[in-house]
Amino acid sequence: MFPNLGEFNLVSKILENRVALTERSPQFRGWLPVGDDCAIFDGWLVTKDLSVEGTHFRLDWSSPEQAVEKHIVSNVSDISSMGGRPRLALFGLCVNKSWSAEVRDRVAKAVSEGFAKRGITLIGGDTVAGEVGMFSTTLLGEQVAATPLLRSSAKPGDSLYVTGTLGKSAAGLWLLMNRPEDAPEFPELVRFHLCPEIDESMGERLVRAGVDGACMDISDGVSSELNHLALSSGVKIEIQEDLLPVDAEVCRMSRRYGLNPLDFAMNGGEEYGLLCSVSFKNDIFQLDSVPGDVTRIGSVSEGAGVFMARPDGEKVSVNAQAWSHL
Repeated sequence: MFPNLGEFNLVSKILENRVALTERSPQFRGWLPVGDDCAIFDGWLVTKDLSVEGTHFRLDWSSPEQAVEKHIVSNVSDISSMGGRPRLALFGLCVNKSWSAEVRDRVAKAVSEGFAKRGITLIGGDTVAGEVGMFSTTLLGEQVAATPLLRSSAKPGDSLYVTGTLGKSAAGLWLLMNRPEDAPEFPELVRFHLCPEIDESMGERLVRAGVDGACMDISDGVSSELNHLALSSGVKIEIQEDLLPVDAEVCRMSRRYGLNPLDFAMNGGEEYGLLCSVSFKNDIFQLDSVPGDVTRIGSVSEGAGVFMARPDGEKVSVNAQAWSHL
């Protein structure tokens, strides 16, 4: 298929497990410009994420396989957050000139297998070499319901939920940066930061169950995502501190070092679970069609701003604490 040249051999490895391209157009034909987790054109949900060596991953911490998986998850979570199913990808790879042949081959294999096991077809991309490694994916997902999950769809009276537990990724990063010698004592936290595992089909199950509320993935931290959601929907959000599903290992680590686990839970990014609002009065997450590790954390009402009720009854404003690359 390709000439026997280094770059073409690498591309061939990336395409080794490529899923066959099926001619199936989206059933629904929506359009949405920039401003949500994905844009939408003619029924395709479209997102793009970059992962840069030294910023998003370090190969002295991660294996090549973990770095690639984390990158793919960061894209898939955007599609999931709008209730879609990922289908097509364009993948760009900047090979660090200092990577060994083994590392290059492991990256290529991880990319090939990572997309294939999710049923995502690679339809194109590019490879270059540079001073740092970088992964770039443009991911297209299929809109599986007429109404996607949008940041602007929270309504007064909705309940607010998060999937999974909170704080693991930020706590794992803190360990690697501040107490690397203690990292083996908290393997789940370190592993989640390096290679997060999420419920990738949750968004699709929500829309198929009839949910039409707001949703977004937790990539920049709960405090920031809550403010994004409140501003986009023009509503007031109130959460309860004692309902937040702070991960048990985050609490254990925080006790060990005298830290506040709430800081990790509220302000830590790269969680990639979902924050969503639901208008059903009954508990939809007890339905067989929407199983999962889901926790109600608060409610939506008329007004503006984001507030947290502490156990003693005090209400405090929640300010966005988003990570900035600039």
